[in-house]
Amino acid sequence: MTRPVAVYYRMMQYQPENLALLRTNFDLVELDDPRQDADTILASAEILFAPLGFRVDAAKMGRCPNLRAVVSNTTGIPHIDAQEAARRNVAICALHDEQDFLDTITPTAEHTVGLMLAAWRRLPAAHAAAAAGRWDRRPWGAPRMFSRMRLGLVGYGRLGRKVGAIAGAMGMQVAFCDPVVPGGTGSLLELARSSDILSIHAPATPETAGLVSRSVMQAMPPGGMLVNTARGELLDVDALVDLLDAGHFAAAALDVVDGEYEPDFSAHFGSSRLAAYARTHDNLLLTPHIGGSTVDAWAETERRVIDKALRIFGSDVA
Repeated sequence: MTRPVAVYYRMMQYQPENLALLRTNFDLVELDDPRQDADTILASAEILFAPLGFRVDAAKMGRCPNLRAVVSNTTGIPHIDAQEAARRNVAICALHDEQDFLDTITPTAEHTVGLMLAAWRRLPAAHAAAAAGRWDRRPWGAPRMFSRMRLGLVGYGRLGRKVGAIAGAMGMQVAFCDPVVPGGTGSLLELARSSDILSIHAPATPETAGLVSRSVMQAMPPGGMLVNTARGELLDVDALVDLLDAGHFAAAALDVVDGEYEPDFSAHFGSSRLAAYARTHDNLLLTPHIGGSTVDAWAETERRVIDKALRIFGSDVA
């Protein structure tokens, strides 16, 4: 029996067991990234994998006349034209409609709280000092206990709720602002004015670009902290650096940066203002979008979307 043709991109770096599953069940075409697409390859594709940073839009789907499914192990699908997929009767096998499953995937919430603690207590710099032989606690006193601080959550979906629950267990006062969830603070500016820490958990849409603006951050009480583990385009990063440099913020931590999915982003990120500031100051902590990066989470989310694709073709591998 002929196996469905699937185009997979090595930049997605699926776990070995999931790659084996793909090779067993599909006629798998493996490319480094979508810049290697050729019309002769896409013409036969029935399944197309969709890495972030490369649009699967009407033009791309038009090059795939046999396309039946687009696969992406992401919780959002801003890189996939969902309306065009529906018009063409192409299934989207992603995690945007898998809330019950996603409730079991916890590393991003865990990382968010870890970043809060590490940035607020300046743990990387304290470690460097201790490793260099400077065993002195006095330079590393954090301004306040978390249990005396107020956490504001920008977005109160799955991750916002999980972070709020962990913060509440540490004794923090927790509030949120989310236009689709009742019971929150009336506006983002109101939330900012009453928050010592602002943590971003909103989805990335055209409407939320630049949501956490300079005016929002300036509204926060002096000496606070901002954390972003959602999407880089939600935050005015130049304003953040300005406010860190001016002493308005005591600390900040970012796991995401605007433009990070552009090809060759890492080649020029080191020369950015953000990276330069982080190299010369210990109040800004950067991690390279590792919030969801645990091996078990990678394996489970990849397997979930592969199974969804298999069911479209009448297969359900145990």
